Amino acid sequence: MEKVLLLEIGADDYVVKPFSTRELLAHIHAVLRRQSGRPQKITRFGDVEVDHTRKAVTRDGSELKLTRCEYNLLRFFLQNVDRVVGREELLSSVWGYESYTNSRTVDSHVVQLRRKLELDPSAPTHLLTIHGRGYRFLSVPKVKDSQRAAYAAMA
Repeated sequence: MEKVLLLEIGADDYVVKPFSTRELLAHIHAVLRRQSGRPQKITRFGDVEVDHTRKAVTRDGSELKLTRCEYNLLRFFLQNVDRVVGREELLSSVWGYESYTNSRTVDSHVVQLRRKLELDPSAPTHLLTIHGRGYRFLSVPKVKDSQRAAYAAMA
């Protein structure tokens, strides 16, 4: 059931432990064959779909109105999945700032993205705050038992 849930909420593949190095390499090569030579045009996570060609974001089939800055921030997170990204790096990479004042710009934009993208913005599963370090984006959330039913209902 867990394997089905992960595939339904956006995982491309699933490897069952224990696995051999050869099996893991075969899975990696299969993913690379599917992706080789063509840029990824659509990214999915949860009930959200990002069409990079049109720069359009939909949630549960309805198009979301993201500002240019919100879209650029989301795109940056999608390019840095499961990596902790500090405010300074975000200000530099997304906003192009060279000096950093005590700005809450990043925080306010993350709050807006959570309101638009998360099932429950007060308990985010994709866009996580890593206290004292920054933010981490998870395309496949670590689902708590209380949230598992909500994700199963999306499928």
